[in-house]
Amino acid sequence: MDERRMIRISKYLARHLRHDPQRIGLTLDEHGWVPVDVLLRAAADHGFAITAAELWQVVESNDKRRYAIEDGRIRASQGHSVPVDLDLPVLEPPEVLYHGTVGRFLAAIKEEGLRPMSRHHVHLSPDRETATRVGARRGVAVVLVVAAGAMHAEGHEFRRSANGVWLAAHVPPGYLRFPS
Repeated sequence: MDERRMIRISKYLARHLRHDPQRIGLTLDEHGWVPVDVLLRAAADHGFAITAAELWQVVESNDKRRYAIEDGRIRASQGHSVPVDLDLPVLEPPEVLYHGTVGRFLAAIKEEGLRPMSRHHVHLSPDRETATRVGARRGVAVVLVVAAGAMHAEGHEFRRSANGVWLAAHVPPGYLRFPS
């Protein structure tokens, strides 16, 4: 499968497994799962046929591991705007995590901290390089350093998705280090 087709399928999956499942008649279970055969049938019924082999290739080759397949079911690993409980355990984070953003959001972040906005959690990266790539999707990346260890010590909960993204309900501004 060529790269353009892989990208189209990945974007289709993101839209319907994270944000708008009902648009193609999908009903996610409480943890965000849907049977693979139901997804493939719904996609075909709505004019976007995907083969099982294509689906597996997209899931397996996605560098960000955005999707997981288990027991004949598929779900997005994180980033949902629809209500789901990913059933991820609370974990102790590393001392430092990172968040990629762009300059136009810095004033609000300095005042309010990092908020999930339309998603369920704030997404944090385990390394500066990943945060830079995330921030660069919206312009020139600005990487914030998050004092995750201190947050955890003061009672804030962290979870880690299947693809290694750390999730927090909110990051207050006092735990953020801004670039000079």
